[in-house]
Amino acid sequence: MSRPGSEANLEEAALGLLAELGWETTDAFDEKPGDIGREDRSEPILRAKLAEAVRRINFGIDDGAVEAAVDTLIEDRSALDPVRANKVIWELLRGGATVPSINADGKREPRRVDFIDWNDSTKNEWLAVSQLWMFGDMYKKRADVVLFVNGIPLGFLEFKAPHKNVRDGYQDNIRDYRDTVPQFFWSNGFIIVSNGTDSRMGSTYAPWEHFGEWKKIDEETEPGVVSLETMLRATCAPQRMLDLVENFTIFTERPGGLIKAVAKNHQYLGVNNAIDAVEEAKEREGKLGVFWHTQGSGKSLSMLWFTQKVLRKQPGNWTF
Repeated sequence: MSRPGSEANLEEAALGLLAELGWETTDAFDEKPGDIGREDRSEPILRAKLAEAVRRINFGIDDGAVEAAVDTLIEDRSALDPVRANKVIWELLRGGATVPSINADGKREPRRVDFIDWNDSTKNEWLAVSQLWMFGDMYKKRADVVLFVNGIPLGFLEFKAPHKNVRDGYQDNIRDYRDTVPQFFWSNGFIIVSNGTDSRMGSTYAPWEHFGEWKKIDEETEPGVVSLETMLRATCAPQRMLDLVENFTIFTERPGGLIKAVAKNHQYLGVNNAIDAVEEAKEREGKLGVFWHTQGSGKSLSMLWFTQKVLRKQPGNWTF
């Protein structure tokens, strides 16, 4: 039985909201091989579910191509720096994998295989798994909630009891997980840490100071509310999660090495408002409006995400 106000109570509430948003939910505390689509608790990707999704999304694909594509995505990347491993998988998820395939004439030729349908969230499988065991080389851990899209763990949710500082979830848990079971973060899109009233979201390997609140869901004019409900509705509704991973993620080389960034609340809303204006460019006579930033709020990244999404999603011969 969970205590009122406990982490278990918060986790239960989060799962209820995720179910409302369209996620299937399951508890994996007593997981047996094959229960959720994997044979071993050291496997971060649910291979059986991934294979099913590849067959569903890629019309007419043969079994050999399915197997080759799945093998490409789940390849061991422990020899890479974790951020670079994350980038390799992100690029495969966005661009697909090219594998040998049998065409309609029975001949073998290269074929692009997609793992996620980025345009139609209903074509994907959405599974929120609570109490997921994660086995590493030396340690075993248990995650509060992991969000799987087509068997790929894109979201990671860590909860702390309401009376505890939300930062403790990052300092004591997230950093430990990333070190001891690194393979569970190679395909991660973003991480959420919450104690119910205070919730923060950040990119997979971001330091705590880059984890931000999400106070608004749809419009800048909304009254800001910092809560787990706002966070989940703003970032984990299926189409929003796809948008964040596909269009609001970037990897950049810096003097200290490769870093990954995910949009903050104001960047996500502002860029998507600008994208809406692009779609009405003729009616607006080419004037998209003003995108206001305060000093140090990420103007360069916002423009990068804006151009990235226009080039990827809007038809036309764009020049920036």
